[in-house]
Amino acid sequence: MAAEGGGKENELKTQFTTREGTYKLLSLSEYSRPNRVPYNAQGCHPVRVSFINVSGEKDGSGDRICFNVGRELYFYPYKGVRKAADLTKPVDKRVYKGTLPTCHDFNQLTCTSDSVSLLVGFSAGQVQLIDPIKKETSKLFNEERLIDKSRVTCIKWVPGTENMFLVSHASGQMYMYNEEHPCGTTAPHYQLLKQGEGFSVWTCKSKSTRNPIFRWVIGDGALNEFSFSPDNKHIACVSQDGFLRVIDFDQMELKGMMKSYFGGLLCICWSPDGKLVAVGGEDDLVTVWSFAEKRVVARGHGHKSWVSVVAFDPFTTMVVEGEAGDFSGSDDEGDDSQTSRNNPGSNPGSNPGSMRERANSSHSRASICNADTSNVTTYRFGSVGQDTQLCIWDLTEDVLYPQQPLTRARTHTNLTNSLPLPSGSATMPRCNSLPHNAVHSTGSAPNAKEKSLTDGSIASGITSKFATLTLGDRRDKHEKHEHKRNYSLSSKSSDKLNSISKGHNAHSKMLEDYARLGTPCCPKLDEVPLLEPLVCKKIAQERLTALVFREDCIVTGCQEGFVCTWARPGKVVGVCNV
Repeated sequence: MAAEGGGKENELKTQFTTREGTYKLLSLSEYSRPNRVPYNAQGCHPVRVSFINVSGEKDGSGDRICFNVGRELYFYPYKGVRKAADLTKPVDKRVYKGTLPTCHDFNQLTCTSDSVSLLVGFSAGQVQLIDPIKKETSKLFNEERLIDKSRVTCIKWVPGTENMFLVSHASGQMYMYNEEHPCGTTAPHYQLLKQGEGFSVWTCKSKSTRNPIFRWVIGDGALNEFSFSPDNKHIACVSQDGFLRVIDFDQMELKGMMKSYFGGLLCICWSPDGKLVAVGGEDDLVTVWSFAEKRVVARGHGHKSWVSVVAFDPFTTMVVEGEAGDFSGSDDEGDDSQTSRNNPGSNPGSNPGSMRERANSSHSRASICNADTSNVTTYRFGSVGQDTQLCIWDLTEDVLYPQQPLTRARTHTNLTNSLPLPSGSATMPRCNSLPHNAVHSTGSAPNAKEKSLTDGSIASGITSKFATLTLGDRRDKHEKHEHKRNYSLSSKSSDKLNSISKGHNAHSKMLEDYARLGTPCCPKLDEVPLLEPLVCKKIAQERLTALVFREDCIVTGCQEGFVCTWARPGKVVGVCNV
């Protein structure tokens, strides 16, 4: 049963209001399987949503949508707020046997009205390149699962290139492919190219050019998602070990890292100007990290379960005119690297500082980032989670620049209502609307025997273990669930990999100290501002798995296979105004 505004807590909301107006659910613009029957989501991989515009027209006439539901993959014309969805006429529909699609991505550079290139990753590790307009299957990569046998977690075309793409797996490894090269009939052999803190890069040893061109081993456990910065120079990765790592993609150098409060990180997104990175995961929090300052700017608490998707809204981000600084870090390029970029498949080990041809500035995906970019004063971003709730957040100047008084009504900075401060800590402004048990959401506290804290205990200065749990404590408790990797290597390569693994083990103690609560990498809850969501609404019956901000609407997807359109204020037109 749906409710428009108030109503019972378990009722689904069909609208919500922010400072710019009211967002409304368009029931006629819901995309799903043609029979509209909810998919049995138990044990299924998340529903993902991808968009492409095949005509280049801004009126939306060329918009296409792709989403996966169970074993099925659908490709529809997307009519958004303009017209009702016609589910009887998909452009392409595919049903797979033996494996399930887990993620997909369009090539934005090569698409035309007659052809699009769509990459699809699968639960058994394969990658397929298809053209849903021509209804053709071009190529299949890792067909025999000789490269990696684990689930594909994320797949993206390398920005600014027409044939290079990256694939991450649940094994914790990420591979760079060239669609024009074959994969080979035997398991690839690798040689170490470069190693950094928490990651290593390998090249494929072969007499002839073959895929994969590069192999990245990042962190411990599954590499859950990665994302390119708006200027296409850096790649941010989140892993099951709870670390965010930002790496210079071409130079293969670590530029910064952050640790989750506890548990793995599941999702990631860059701000439109590339200055901030938002992540979400198993700690039920949305954490905003400053790439420029290498510190956690704020945490957002509103979800009651794992956060599955986080995304910035570039269309409601507030800016002021001015010249922004360069926060991309060092980026020394030489003419000697350009040749290798233009042909990344030839002799990749000769120049470790070159991963691919830089994307031209005209291909940048930052909607507010250009040659004389503006300064952001308020960031808008959203998140969805397994609690079936949509949260909308505003990150304002008083949090971005903490030397100013923290006086805004909605961007509050503390949890003195929910957790006590350690003795000697300075008291930060109180967030009046946060409940006393805001941080102790069901199933997310690390110690099940921990008692609730009353106002009296807060006054007496009792410190909750939730705010002092160290990485070492968590590692002991979850040692039995440690993630393992699958490798397809020869004995020599395995020996070399084992030596690298020993290096990682020696490095783990440093990482443990680095990630302890109270450090810049992982500050305590009372050491950074705590945001309260502008909006926190239950909008689905099953866990939410997709969130996309578009100019005229917001698109959400749930595990039952329903992709919903929420019209922005004043954007409801035509037959969808029902």
